[in-house]
Amino acid sequence: MNVVLPPAAEALRALKDVLPGRLFLPGETGYDAARSPWNTAVDQRPAAVVVATSTADVIAVVRTAAANGLRVAPQSTGHNAGPLAAKLSDAILLKLSEFTGVSVDPQARRAHVVGGTTWDDVVNAAAQHGLAALHGSSPDVGVIGYTLGGGLSWYARRHGWAADHVRAFDLVVADGTLLRADAEHHPELFWALRGGGGGVGVVVGIDIELLPLTEVYGGMLLWDGVRAAEVAHAWSRWTNTVPDAVTTALRLMSFPPLPELPEFLRGRQLVVVDGAILTPDSEAAQLLAPLRDLGPELDTFARVPAAAITRIHLDPEHSTPGVSDHLLIEDLPPAAVDAFLGACGPESGTTLLSAELRHLGGALGRRPSSAGAMSGLDAAFSAFFVAVAPTPQVAAIGRADAARAVESLAPWGTGRRLLNFTEYPAEPSAGFDQDAWRRLCDLRAHLDPTGVFVAAHIG
Repeated sequence: MNVVLPPAAEALRALKDVLPGRLFLPGETGYDAARSPWNTAVDQRPAAVVVATSTADVIAVVRTAAANGLRVAPQSTGHNAGPLAAKLSDAILLKLSEFTGVSVDPQARRAHVVGGTTWDDVVNAAAQHGLAALHGSSPDVGVIGYTLGGGLSWYARRHGWAADHVRAFDLVVADGTLLRADAEHHPELFWALRGGGGGVGVVVGIDIELLPLTEVYGGMLLWDGVRAAEVAHAWSRWTNTVPDAVTTALRLMSFPPLPELPEFLRGRQLVVVDGAILTPDSEAAQLLAPLRDLGPELDTFARVPAAAITRIHLDPEHSTPGVSDHLLIEDLPPAAVDAFLGACGPESGTTLLSAELRHLGGALGRRPSSAGAMSGLDAAFSAFFVAVAPTPQVAAIGRADAARAVESLAPWGTGRRLLNFTEYPAEPSAGFDQDAWRRLCDLRAHLDPTGVFVAAHIG
């Protein structure tokens, strides 16, 4: 007896023949490994997973999905998978982690980056030519996903959003066509892709500007957690005095007593200030003096190779289960610092691994005429709270503690959020001002009227 499969199932079987060993259906060997994101607390169960290795693979997947009532969810590393997981039942999860590569043009100070390439590869390739990239705080984050969400780097207050240093995008749109968007070609699409969060196609390549930096003054200052109030208030006052050349974050951290952790972190509550200062050493030392006068037990700030800045934040470089919450803050007066300490400090009883305040402003708040969708952010700080979530029960506690921390700072919130830091389902319009959101919605309706694409906060 011949079994008649639904059209979508027939199409997936046919696509499997075109992509042998790289398309996985539920129940098949390899499906569970292929569907897993970086955040292992997130359970993704798509209709199928394709591990792409080329632009041709991407085109084949998009055309098959569009013709058969399926959707496509591009994913590089899966760092922000939480908002996506509930939207995958009729979607092909298009993993780009095996589709990688970077080439550097040192004369033009540009790099071409493809697919799911991570920042570690780009930073190391650029460093060979005395150049640096506007990477984030973790070397294993995918370049394209990070950039589509704006891209908040350690050079952000001086140089702005990483997205505004992109010069071209290569992407596959809903009818399977490969487009190149830049300032002269598809300018509205070019605007949207620079911080608009994607959702209009599968970006398979970007051309990014690089910075002429071989070394950077950067590192961390570390104190025991009992100094939390003293250091947090001092850092808050200090951020009101520093120039745009300084981009730093303050974190209250609680480390479990795990043997794989360095001894200076293991089982401790700590206060950490880290970041980068784009000035000569003598000026950087003068700028840091008020914090150094607080007598940190560890001070690693120094001139280091630019490639080393990717790891000053000590973010985990392997799949990790976690839950988090986030908000943007208009100002950080003493009352806000006290609220932050009350929710996250050493006496709070919180289960949070990290409670972070990151200094914004500077170039992030400016809106040049050539800027993309994220420019002009009206916020002075970003707050991000994360807890390790090895089990659903522990996750629930961590989620509640993160939400409590957000609530404590809500009186100083802007009502906006950075979608790259929003690792749970949320209203995507909160990531943009009203005019930008309307433009993004109009463009998505034009380019993808049937909703082929689904992204973390779109679709």
